[in-house]
Amino acid sequence: MYAQLRETADELAGVLWREHTVYRERGGGVVIRGEHVRRWISLAPTGGKDRALLRAGRILDGGTTAPARTEVVVDLTAGTAELAAVCRRLLAEVAAAAAPAEPVREEGRDRKAGRAARADRPARPPRRERHTSLGSFFVLLCVAGVLGVWLYGVFGGYGY
Repeated sequence: MYAQLRETADELAGVLWREHTVYRERGGGVVIRGEHVRRWISLAPTGGKDRALLRAGRILDGGTTAPARTEVVVDLTAGTAELAAVCRRLLAEVAAAAAPAEPVREEGRDRKAGRAARADRPARPPRRERHTSLGSFFVLLCVAGVLGVWLYGVFGGYGY
């Protein structure tokens, strides 16, 4: 099974990326790393004949790999073009999940370059004037009552 995975991975790597590294992972699968696009693809055996688990993820700063974002079981007897299409779809999903959301700006609005983006932020909700709730006052009243009973017992109630 490893030979078939390795062969398929080499073909996929050549179709997907010009610069790539193909290596074996601990679990018996094969990993294709595209350092220039900061993505990886993994082909792992599933236990079934001619089937593999295809996973995709991204490469973090420092070269470590992030956990797989997407995965799908594929048929290895399908052509390289079909497998490459599945890989591209998974890589697009990984890229979409990793991209930060851009703020929406109104067109036609001219801003100075050095100006802070404070005007784009939503206004804060109004702050309530009361900082201590009724529950807190009740707890304080109970503590004062327990302290009063203790002081009465120690200093005044028994006639020592």
